[in-house]
Amino acid sequence: MNHNLFGEPTLMLSYPVNLERDNNNTYLVTFPDIPEAVSVSDDEDEALLNALDALESAIEIYFDEKREVPAPSKPKRAQRVVTLPALVVAKVLLANEMVRQGVRKSELARRLNLHMPQIDRLLNPRHASKLDAIEAALAKLGKRLDVSID
Repeated sequence: MNHNLFGEPTLMLSYPVNLERDNNNTYLVTFPDIPEAVSVSDDEDEALLNALDALESAIEIYFDEKREVPAPSKPKRAQRVVTLPALVVAKVLLANEMVRQGVRKSELARRLNLHMPQIDRLLNPRHASKLDAIEAALAKLGKRLDVSID
């Protein structure tokens, strides 16, 4: 069985959320695994949509601070989750591997023979990078990206 860098059997990263309604009838969404990600909205569906944006923003913080993005914990029964898009997952896996190996962006740029702005885009969760660029970066780190379908 194939495993991702978190030791999980798939490429999906689904983060459990806490959804709370406050006295003003707004919804607060927090992530137990990523405390930097917080979202507020007037209704539950919008709160969950905004939560993905908040999660991606928090991931940018982890990337900028050269910290590993934590793996999601197992959701409790009936707990809602926010699932990262596959491309963002690939970027998280790349960034985490760079942190583990102590490889800085400048070193990755050198290994890939790319300029720093290209590496910055590669590690930007909101940029539509090509998957083959992430695969090439992981290969330079001695890793291979596996994609599966459930």
